[in-house]
Amino acid sequence: MGRYNFRPQRVYQAAAQLAKLDSKTPPPWYDVIEEVPPSQILVRTQPFQHHRRSKTKKPSKLFQPQNITYPEDKLRREFFGDHPWELARPRVIVENDGKDLQREDWSKIKQPRRPLNGESVIQRQSWLMHNTSISKAAAYDQARREFYEERLQEDVERRIAKEEALATGAYFGKSVLEIGMELEDKMYEKWRKWAAEELAESEHKHASMYTSVDETAAAMSELDPDILAEPDDLDNDAPP
Repeated sequence: MGRYNFRPQRVYQAAAQLAKLDSKTPPPWYDVIEEVPPSQILVRTQPFQHHRRSKTKKPSKLFQPQNITYPEDKLRREFFGDHPWELARPRVIVENDGKDLQREDWSKIKQPRRPLNGESVIQRQSWLMHNTSISKAAAYDQARREFYEERLQEDVERRIAKEEALATGAYFGKSVLEIGMELEDKMYEKWRKWAAEELAESEHKHASMYTSVDETAAAMSELDPDILAEPDDLDNDAPP
């Protein structure tokens, strides 16, 4: 019957048919399921409404759960749309109870217990929108400016720490840029070798085409003039 599932109510019937075919001892739940058969709720309850549904909702989608949305979702979509490479940075997503962000003081973007990332910009912008009188765009600009300054400071500290380590004899191996340049050089050499082979083959085909024409002309010049004579000339030379 449509989408209703009546298979739980047929468990006893299937077990009884198997018991008739097999003379073994029935399972322990056989008598229990006869007295208390499994039921199927035939009335579908409407899921919890997180927000008001639109009037254009189709009746077939009436019992589908609504999407859970948060006010920060639009802010995240805007920031990561402008900074897609920020998603490539490794992040630690382990939390204690899911409310770690609520315990931070977002009056400043730098937090002592969490690294600086895109979520810091989202929370800082949200705090500015709810605790100050500036607009959404102004809060976004201010949060981005603070984010850029802190990220630049981290880059400077990282560069200074590397220079100090190199001055004391540390060795870090090849950088990401050097590895990328080596891979690019290998591909360039491979391509140059392939291009040289293709050029040599093309020149060989071009030369062989003109060589065959010259050989044909030389062979024709070595033939007997009588053989090369026109048919009219041969008819004139023939005896009457």
